[in-house]
Amino acid sequence: MKIKILGGGCPKCKKLAKLAEETAAELNLDFEIEKITDINEIISYGVMLTPALVVDGEVLISGSVPSKEEITRCLSGN
Repeated sequence: MKIKILGGGCPKCKKLAKLAEETAAELNLDFEIEKITDINEIISYGVMLTPALVVDGEVLISGSVPSKEEITRCLSGN
């Protein structure tokens, strides 16, 4: 599973990255996390508000830091 965190490195972006990594590890997923800070690349995903969570190329959350439960649903496909 390829997880990307889109954002400029603000505290919210860092929190989302930490939550996504912790959740993926707890779910025993085979995952890789990449942090995207380049504004042009972020825009290429159609994201105008960060932070954003992208899983396997699909933007699932944008503009807020989701709860751990929301991240669990996104990563487990539920």
